[in-house]
Amino acid sequence: MPSPRGDPPAPAEPRAETGLDPLPATVQEAWPFAWYVHPRPVFLGGNRVRLLRGGEKLFPALCEAVARARHEVWFATYIFHDDPAASIVAEALCRAARRGVRVRVVLDGFGSWSTLPRLLPQLRAAGVAAVVFRPIRGWWSWFQPGQLRRLHQKLCVVDGEVAFVGGINIIDDLLDIRHGWSQLPRLDYAVEVRGPVVHPIEHTVRALWTRASFGRDWRDELAVLARSPHPIARAKRFFRRLRATRWAGLEGAALDPSPVRAAFVVRDNFRQRRTIERSYIEAIRRAERRVDVVSPYFYPGRVFRQALVAAASRGVQVRLLLQGKLDYRIAGFAARALYDELLVHGVRIFEYMPAFLHAKVAVVDDDWATVGSSNIDPLSLLVNLEANVIVRDQAFVRGLSEELEEAFAASREVTQPDLALPRWWGRLRRGVVAWCAHVYLRVAGATGRY
Repeated sequence: MPSPRGDPPAPAEPRAETGLDPLPATVQEAWPFAWYVHPRPVFLGGNRVRLLRGGEKLFPALCEAVARARHEVWFATYIFHDDPAASIVAEALCRAARRGVRVRVVLDGFGSWSTLPRLLPQLRAAGVAAVVFRPIRGWWSWFQPGQLRRLHQKLCVVDGEVAFVGGINIIDDLLDIRHGWSQLPRLDYAVEVRGPVVHPIEHTVRALWTRASFGRDWRDELAVLARSPHPIARAKRFFRRLRATRWAGLEGAALDPSPVRAAFVVRDNFRQRRTIERSYIEAIRRAERRVDVVSPYFYPGRVFRQALVAAASRGVQVRLLLQGKLDYRIAGFAARALYDELLVHGVRIFEYMPAFLHAKVAVVDDDWATVGSSNIDPLSLLVNLEANVIVRDQAFVRGLSEELEEAFAASREVTQPDLALPRWWGRLRRGVVAWCAHVYLRVAGATGRY
């Protein structure tokens, strides 16, 4: 039986060496899928969550956890650079593998493209099982289905006990791949989490590794249903078990009111297509006092914008912290196409000026916050693989709010006089951005309205 803290029951048989879990056949075996089949965040109590600002705080904490690993380390990231700060993380993974820890690393084939020729041999020589998610072997690779859907998650799980989730790539805070070295570090955040919420994080990074290694993960086991002698009946039994056990094993942690209550949410192309986006929108719709959203790439869909406007219209203080120092001009062009629409309805917009902005965080009222990899744009909300942690805890929200107040104070507020442009130009700009977004989403294979 599962424990009151939500720990999973011991499996009947050990996992295969491939890391693929068999199709659930009993209520107990269905436990790992319980959080995933639920279309909205599953909040679990009894966690510990620590906010980490930049690689300056994340990398030492991550390396310390890896150094203490006894059994296994699961790691996935978009960018893994080869600068001195990143090399310290790579060496920590190598040392763990050399002393017998099972280390599995997933690197995105586009985000880490420039360093893969040097990084992969280093990791593999030490015994790290390093794989590439959708590798780019040449220009022809872009014609393969799904190549525009990139692994943008930043995840690490050590021994199933501690996990790291956020927006921080493995690269020095002062280094930008396109613009070189800067004097001030980029603004970015991650969280270190311990407790029941670590389990779904581990399931996710395991699935990433098996998909990159073998072209399939535990969700592909659903294909077994179609090949069975009675696929319809078996499918009905399978989904009936999942519905019946949606909270089985999680019930104790889900009902645990003790701090810190947290939920792990992802965006993928199966069950959790729009979970992160819906989580944002639902929180904004419930807001009573304030909404602070921080995102370097900002081009939300119609429903998201309506939620922001409605919150501002009912007296909620709505503030957006966006890029002032642009790394990609097209991203700034897209965000600024929406400034008129938002400002006229009372949404306040700030542009972060001291350094590059890379944080993807938000605070709603005094007891809701999220930290993760997901931007508020079509690529993150409809195309890429993303991961966020949502925290319902006043102490955590207060700490993140204090960080954000410093960032807002160092930013420039945009006002309507700043946008003294002809009306026809504003309409043309919005039309061009909307058309480009539509074409990109169709090419990437995204479905549904945005």
